[in-house]
Amino acid sequence: MVLLSKITEDAIVENLKKRYSDDYIFTYIGSVLISVNPFKQMPYFTEREIELYQGAAQYENPPHIYALTDNMYRNMLIDGENQCVIISGESGAGKTVAAKYIMGYISKVSGGGNKVQHVKDIILQSNPLLEAFGNAKTVRNNNSSRFGKYFEIQFSRGGEPDGGKISNFLLEKSRVVSQNENERNFHVFYQMIEGASDEQRQNLGIMTADYFFYLNQSETYKVEGTDDKKDFYEMLEAMKVIGVSAEEQQMVLQIAAGILHLGNISFQEQGNYAKVECHDILDFPAYLLGIQKERLNDKLTSRKMDSKWGGRSESITVTLNVEQASYTRDALSKALYSRVFDFLVESINKAMQKPYEEYSIGVLDIYGFEIFQKNGFEQFCINFVNEKLQQIFIELTLKAEQEEYVAEGIRWTPIEYFNNKIVCDLIENKLNPPGIMSVLDDVCATMHATSGGADQTLLQKLQAAVGTHEHFSNWNLGFVSYYVEGFCERNRDVLFIDLIELMQSSESQFIAQSLFPERLDSDKKSRPTTAGSKIKKQANDLVNTLMKCTPHYIRCIKPNETKRPKDWEESRVKHQVEYLGLKENIRVRRAGFAYRRVFNKFLQRYAILTQETWPRWRGDERQGVQHLLRSVNMDSDQYQMGKSKVFVKNPESLFLLEEMRERKFDTFARTIQKAWRRYIARRKYEQMREEASNILYGFKERRRNSINRNFVGDYLGMEDRPELRQFMTKRERIDFADSVSKYDRRFKSIKRDLILSPKYLYLIGREKVKKGPEKGQIKEVLKKKVETMNIQSISLSTRQDDFFILHEVDHDTLMESVFKTELISLMCKRYEEITSRKLRLNFTDTLQMRVKKEGWGGGGTRNLQFTRGQGEIAMQKAGGKTLVVSIGDGLPKNSKPTRKGAPESRGHRAPPSRSAPAPPSSGTFRNGAPQFPKGTARNPSSAQSSRQPRAPPSAALPKQAAPRRSRVPSDQNMDFLNVPDQGVAGVQRKKSVSHRPPPAVGRPKPQSKPAGPRCKAIYQYLGQDVDELSFNVNDVIDIILEDPSGWWKGRLHGKEGLFPGNYVQKI
Repeated sequence: MVLLSKITEDAIVENLKKRYSDDYIFTYIGSVLISVNPFKQMPYFTEREIELYQGAAQYENPPHIYALTDNMYRNMLIDGENQCVIISGESGAGKTVAAKYIMGYISKVSGGGNKVQHVKDIILQSNPLLEAFGNAKTVRNNNSSRFGKYFEIQFSRGGEPDGGKISNFLLEKSRVVSQNENERNFHVFYQMIEGASDEQRQNLGIMTADYFFYLNQSETYKVEGTDDKKDFYEMLEAMKVIGVSAEEQQMVLQIAAGILHLGNISFQEQGNYAKVECHDILDFPAYLLGIQKERLNDKLTSRKMDSKWGGRSESITVTLNVEQASYTRDALSKALYSRVFDFLVESINKAMQKPYEEYSIGVLDIYGFEIFQKNGFEQFCINFVNEKLQQIFIELTLKAEQEEYVAEGIRWTPIEYFNNKIVCDLIENKLNPPGIMSVLDDVCATMHATSGGADQTLLQKLQAAVGTHEHFSNWNLGFVSYYVEGFCERNRDVLFIDLIELMQSSESQFIAQSLFPERLDSDKKSRPTTAGSKIKKQANDLVNTLMKCTPHYIRCIKPNETKRPKDWEESRVKHQVEYLGLKENIRVRRAGFAYRRVFNKFLQRYAILTQETWPRWRGDERQGVQHLLRSVNMDSDQYQMGKSKVFVKNPESLFLLEEMRERKFDTFARTIQKAWRRYIARRKYEQMREEASNILYGFKERRRNSINRNFVGDYLGMEDRPELRQFMTKRERIDFADSVSKYDRRFKSIKRDLILSPKYLYLIGREKVKKGPEKGQIKEVLKKKVETMNIQSISLSTRQDDFFILHEVDHDTLMESVFKTELISLMCKRYEEITSRKLRLNFTDTLQMRVKKEGWGGGGTRNLQFTRGQGEIAMQKAGGKTLVVSIGDGLPKNSKPTRKGAPESRGHRAPPSRSAPAPPSSGTFRNGAPQFPKGTARNPSSAQSSRQPRAPPSAALPKQAAPRRSRVPSDQNMDFLNVPDQGVAGVQRKKSVSHRPPPAVGRPKPQSKPAGPRCKAIYQYLGQDVDELSFNVNDVIDIILEDPSGWWKGRLHGKEGLFPGNYVQKI
């Protein structure tokens, strides 16, 4: 609202009304959050909003309580300063709900383990418990807080909530014994009546609400939108979470029921003395409180008093009249209830206590300014505390800010405002003139022995002392009249010794020792502290606590008295805007500075932005701040340098600094993460390699060129392969991905992409679309999806070949993979994780596989025979239903890795930009492919590369060749569309070679002489993807494009594709 064209109360109210009508309940005045109670559940408090506001700058998202909370949390961690939020507003403005959203957000965004989670549970569960015992329905609010609460959430240096403390004050004890019209007692009584089990009803003597005098005075028992039965169970669960034992829970319920039964004790006059009307009514409260019925009767109708005569002291018993007996009964009920409430608060504090304090965020939730038809001592105390909170706001946002500008020598035009300190002094001054509370304490001290006439004496003395004061009735927060009746009695707040002795005689140790631990002999000597003095001390202690923190403000506004959504009462909202000082707040914020910081704190926070200031600025602090501001090119009119602080004008300038700081930290964090992940990946893959080696140890020969290779996992670059990712779930992790050869029933090799996730194994092939708009295009097709747990066993030979058979329930799958060791070790690991059993591995040179039944043909079996051959290339010979594989001897079966290696990249490797493969050095395989020396790879850029991951050529190619394109020429060889071979770490190994003779070809047609340049292949090259050319030695290729990257584009046998230029020679 700082941007409003007119700064008037009417303009502010109109702006709030427009936003409220559009369901925007939050608005900013600088850093101050204005919240209008919508009287309905709003849709923007979900997990999505928590994620949206976490770590975001204030300007990035609409105003929200999550933004203020996140700002508090981050400032606490970054600046190392305690934070607090002061939630203010009148009764029914939504303060308690705001406090719950703050605690819920902190619980969500902060990390931690089991202990931290326990503290979070206590923080969240304390709400339903304290609301049950401390909230009630009033005329203006169906869930009004009838006590003040300052909830301090304590954090470790890492930002995890590991402790907490609740300070409570101003519990409205009088509500236990009487309520105004259309109001209810505390929620817990109605929850117990609605939610108690049949056994509890019988044991506690629970009847309907209208049976109890303490509940039927207002004849209001239900609250719209409140489920007392459900809340009762939540309250019991909350007590369990915070650590209240089952016995203590039972005693809490007994005392609550006992209070209700105490209220039903009535008295009649008998010779000017009180007598219990029905003695039977004493049975249940005496039973529930564990005291004798006769003693209860005596203590309610008589009182023991000490008198001094002639230097001697003696005790006499005074019989009470009906009025005094009723007062005694109510005093006992109020004392029991308030002490149970204090016990619950203390239980929460014990559950969250920590031996030392580090950081904290405080949330102040206190009932707001109240003006009822009849206002008594409680309303006086509540409104006094609200005036003190308003004084904090004025001191820190209006008065102190302007005084700071003057003290720092900042150019400033003073802005007038009303300082309510005069109202606070009127209430709490001790002398010259004495304040209202001082006069009240004086009257209570001089007339302590009498009750009649004390209130009238108080009224006379107040009129004489402060009656002419301009704010005697017209306080800053509103005009209010108080009924003086009962002021003195409630201010004394004395619990007679007789009642304490009665409770200490209880059979229940919980009541006798936990709730009434007083030592009566020592406590008799001192004069009891009055309620007014306690409240004044609590209010000043609270102010001191808040002033030690960095404060944040939420100003809550109640839009109507009907408690219905969309209703808007203009005059009521305008009154709240006036007494909350929003107009003055906007004027100061508009004319002032959004941010101010002492020089050393500013340097400490933003030193990371320049090399000169990081890690430490060695010159004058003022010059260091100016150097930082110049380095970010901040305009000189956006800041001013004070004597000890720097002042930044607009929030946008501050956001610029914060954003640049976040970028710096992000860069450093990425560097640290990269190093750490590389280290973790190295350890992980070394361990995986060792585990994989153990699986084959003693059973299978190993290849010389692969036993020491590094495990990469993702050889397909799945991060950049959405066409393969489409077959998997969104967050499914990739354990392994590579191209394999899958053999059919005729032992024909078909290329497939094999992907292994923690639960599934996928086989993906490619097919040409035969119809539809994509006709002729090459599309990925899911050929097989197998649950890891359904794999029964895996069979391998004892030779150094790459074949393995997956045995499933109904058929088997024969595959060949150069990375079989890595793949099988991962499958064994995942299988054991899922089934808690080890996957069976079979090692034999005679393998058998079951083929899948197709059409009319039977399934049947196929056999594989492995024999000793020559070299490392497996030679195949198929005959009928048997495939004979011959291969030379490998390393002994007891061989293990002998060197350590590090993976090229962390985790699943993304495909790098393609560079042309290195030409072969010397020698050839028997099929004419170039022979590579041991330890070399096709990619010259990385001599230790485990293999070149398949990826479409991108960064190193010209723009027109970057995207993948499908091809539909009529003479295209469809077999070539299968996934090609890839190779292994340290050597580009050719897979097994079939002895099957090549098919006969017809006489080629004569070709016309090409017009463009041509080249001749000096080495064989096997294409690595569908857009690459494959060729043999001496093949002549038409050159279409020569690219500096080393990848050329050419045409061979009518097919166009990419190929490495260093494998050919121009002719």
